[in-house]
Amino acid sequence: MSVELAPFLPGFIAAYALLLVGATSPGPAVAMLLGIATTEGRGPALVTCVGIACGSSVINLGTLIGVGLVLSQAAWAMTLLKLIGAGYLLWLAWGAFRRALRPPRVMAMEAPVRTAGQLFTLGFLLQVTNPKAIAFWLAIATIGATEGGGPVIVALFVAGAWILSFLSHGGWAVLLSSGPVRRGYAAIRHWVEAALGTFFGFAAYKIATTEV
Repeated sequence: MSVELAPFLPGFIAAYALLLVGATSPGPAVAMLLGIATTEGRGPALVTCVGIACGSSVINLGTLIGVGLVLSQAAWAMTLLKLIGAGYLLWLAWGAFRRALRPPRVMAMEAPVRTAGQLFTLGFLLQVTNPKAIAFWLAIATIGATEGGGPVIVALFVAGAWILSFLSHGGWAVLLSSGPVRRGYAAIRHWVEAALGTFFGFAAYKIATTEV
């Protein structure tokens, strides 16, 4: 059975853009990867990224199913979810601009050497309980990237999101394994945060004003 993907590509791109910013912006997952990369090495940090990506997929599916059930009961719920998502992104924009003016120090977490299973579980549990990740996926769900699509479209979307999550966090794992990169990032962090604040503000506007 053939599946027409083209009509869903704009939604996929919009959702993945938000996911990319969420996965690459500093947060609990990045702080944890910083500690693992500096104390246990690049390999263990990448194993942790697999757990983070799997945890992200669980939240992804949960929000897709949950939003779909809500919308099947009340059409006005999409407007409410859009406003909640836009409000959260505005809050992130405010926080990013505040950090741009007064960048906080990023502290490494001390951690003992652990097995691959322990590292995977650590990343998975952190992600499925991460309020930032949950709120981001709720905002992404309001885009309706898979709305009107069948199981194949949903599977493609979830698979793409898993790959993007792993590559984004894996990039942090690789970069944070290097001391010079950490110092260089600290030097330009205020510009990075300012750019994130601008993106979050624009994304909030688009979510709040786009008709579905």
